[in-house]
Formats: sequence, C-alpha cells, structure tokens
Amino acid sequence: MRDVAAPLASGLEGVVVAETRLSEVDGERGRLTLAGHDVEELAGGGGVTFEDMCGLLWGGTLPGAAERESLRRAIAEGRTRAFALLGRLGDALQASDGMDALRAAVAHLSADVPPAAIAGAVATFAAAWARRCAGEAPVAPDPALRLSADYLRMARGAAASEAEARELDTYLVTVSDHGMNASTFTARVVTSTGSDAISAVVAAIGALKGPLHGGAPGPVLDMLDAVAAKAGEGGAPLPGCAERWIQAELAAGRRIMGMGHRIYRVRDPRAAVLERAIERLGRTAGGAQSARLALAREVERAAEAALRARHPDRPLRANVEFYTAVLLDALGLPRALFAPTFAVGRVAGWCAHIDEQRRAGRLIRPSSRYIGGVPAAAAPPH
Repeated sequence: MRDVAAPLASGLEGVVVAETRLSEVDGERGRLTLAGHDVEELAGGGGVTFEDMCGLLWGGTLPGAAERESLRRAIAEGRTRAFALLGRLGDALQASDGMDALRAAVAHLSADVPPAAIAGAVATFAAAWARRCAGEAPVAPDPALRLSADYLRMARGAAASEAEARELDTYLVTVSDHGMNASTFTARVVTSTGSDAISAVVAAIGALKGPLHGGAPGPVLDMLDAVAAKAGEGGAPLPGCAERWIQAELAAGRRIMGMGHRIYRVRDPRAAVLERAIERLGRTAGGAQSARLALAREVERAAEAALRARHPDRPLRANVEFYTAVLLDALGLPRALFAPTFAVGRVAGWCAHIDEQRRAGRLIRPSSRYIGGVPAAAAPPH
C-alpha cells in the first residue's frame, strides 16, 4: 500500500542521515566548522597544510611534527605509485573532460589502498591529465615535497614558490570537507553497501563533476573575462560595465556563476578565505593579480545588487567557486583543471566519511513515493 501521508523531502533537504565529527555547515550564520575548528582558523594563511588537514579529518586532531612527516611521506608514496600506473591506464587520461579522466584513472587503483595512497593518486592523475591536454609528458612526483608544492609542479611543469604552495594549501584545506554535500553523500551511500573505498571515491568524483556541485569555477573566469572585455572596448568604467553585463545575463535567463548556495543564506565563509589568499598572493606576484581581484570584487558587488533586487527574499551571495576561479587562475592552473583540483582537496573528506560510514555499519536506504499507475488486477473493486 502506498504511504501517501509520509512527508516528502525533495532533494533530502532538512533530512539528517548521519552523525558526523567531520564538519558542520551553519548556513544562517555563514560558519563552517571542520573537525572542531573554524575554516578561517585552519585556512587563514597560518601554515596548515593539506597533510595537516588529512591528519585532522582522519585522526581527529591536527598532527604533530612526527605525524605530519609520516603523512607527508605516505601521501608522497601514493603519488609515486600512481605515477608508475600511468602506462597501465589505457585511454583513461585521453578523456577530454578532466573529471572523466580522473574517474577512469582512480578506478584502476586496488580496492584496498589506504586513504593516503588515494589522496596522492588523485593529485598525480589530475596533474598528468593536465600535462597531456597541453601536449606535454606527465611530470614525475618529487617525494621530498608536500602535496601542494608537488601538485603545482606536476601540473605546470615548473616549480612552485613557497607562497604559491601555501595558498594552494589554503584552497585544499578550505574545500576538504563541507557537510553532507552531494559527492560526500554519494561516497557514504556506496560505502554503506559494504563496497570498497575506491568504488566510493569513483562515485563521488562522478557526483562532483556536476555543474550544480563542483563544476562551476571555470565559468566564473569566463564571466570575468567577458566583463573585462566590455570594459576594455571603450574604456568605460568597470562598475558600469559589470552592472550592464550582469543585467543582460539575467534578462537572457542565464545564471550568474559563483553566486548563491543551497545552504548558505549569507556570504559563503570560504569565499572570504580564498579572497584573502588572493590578496596575499598578489602582494608577491605583482599588479596583474591585484587587478584581477579588483575585477572580481566589482563583478561580485554588481551581481549581488542585481540578484538582491530580483530576489529580495532569497539571498544569493558569492559562494566558494567565485574566488576559487580567481585563486587557481593566479596559481597558473588551467581552468579545465579546476574541478579535478577540487577533487584533490575534497578526497580528504571523502576518505574520512568512508571510514565514518563503515563504523556506522548501516545500509543507507531511503524510501520513495510511487506516483505511477496501478496494475488493473490490483485496482480496488467499485
């Protein structure tokens, strides 16, 4: 019999499916807590590395010096082992989309590899795909480096400065976990069936590929380029050009990329963290990055004002992808690599949730409400 009285939670909004120690998203106050720490504390340029974040998510506390070095070596070994696999991946890295390539490459890992090996492999595969897209040979990992520095080196073919590696760490830490988002929930559903970690991570990559989840940073740069081109055509002031471009996009029924979030009702706190990271990088990289940041801020102001006028009851403010685009571009990563780079950071959280779901040990099996036809034999008599 159909249960027509059960409440329907479209998109599972408001439904609590698990208890977690990993992160909490407070959408009303604009606060992100990662394993007991505010995101601003961890990713505010204070020296917390991706390896530190893995230690926090996987072990519950920020690692000391010895544990940090052990994690660095384990993740570096994962990069090296993954590089040795490149010749046995078939055509995985020939895919035109980086997330397709990453999903296919990760599927080649053994089912029983530990989290550190998975994290290292994701970085190696993403960087190798970027090099092949550029017509260049993949760059072998340097196990002496931490992941952020080595990832930039492998992806770009040139060594990263300490300032660049530090700000990539800022990004990777910022996106390492974010509540029960779509890809994390996907990983937990697969894990709940008793399947292995690689199957869960492959499924999570597929979810992260979607433009409503992790696929929007690249289009943010397209938007900034379009506004800059308008401003350059006749030397018109940037504020007016940004406002006119935003209004034209809205009038055409198109979305403003990087604005709005399913959970946050105020500005995404991660946007502020990444905005400050771009500021710091600009102080070492010169005027070009400062000009790009000024452009982004002006477009954000114009977009926020236009969206507020159209939707006064629905706050639509900058999300993490808005300043992700500007930061990763400043770090010299091609925009096609932005979504795979998101996976490089988020895999830390996926692995932590996989372990947590295994400990819960219960199959995730929600119900649905059938609204189709009823077989004639089952129809009630008149």
